[in-house]
Amino acid sequence: MGHREDLLEGAKRCLLEKGYARTTARDIVAASGANLASIGYHYGSKDALMRQALIAAVEEWGASVAEAPAGTEATTDPLVRFAAVWDQVLQRIASEREFIAAQVEVLGLLPRDEGLRKAIGEVLPEGGEGLVAIFEGVPDTEVDADDARVVGSFYQALLTGLMVQSLIAPDAMPSGGDLADALRRVMLRST
Repeated sequence: MGHREDLLEGAKRCLLEKGYARTTARDIVAASGANLASIGYHYGSKDALMRQALIAAVEEWGASVAEAPAGTEATTDPLVRFAAVWDQVLQRIASEREFIAAQVEVLGLLPRDEGLRKAIGEVLPEGGEGLVAIFEGVPDTEVDADDARVVGSFYQALLTGLMVQSLIAPDAMPSGGDLADALRRVMLRST
């Protein structure tokens, strides 16, 4: 790996260990083995590097969650798949508290950090598309733009809320089955 990649890996480690806002350029240098000047050379600034590290960490997390839950390949019931995928996601949320804490921390920074808001805003549509693909069991390329926007936003809102809830009351988290039941109840009450 070169300095650029080392810096990104070091920044991702710092994101998990220290958080987004508390990570300094010196922390990244210590974690990466690179030199301080290389941050500016490769990324322009520590903030730009941290934004890139955050996005890379989210992409890696999303890719690792994207594998189909066992037994869902044969089901045609969307609520069964919905519950199974959420069980998988909730398991990851419970086991990766540092990652979840970093994500929730960033939410609080968005109103005051235009660069961070812009960077996340640029990848948000892709995230919605990825979530729709995971929950529907199709490749990203088969998700149409309107589904990515509407349905993807629903999944993103639910995911964000569950991340926050996991930090507040980890012992009170719903299961995938609970979420499917809630969706079923909402649908029955609206007809």
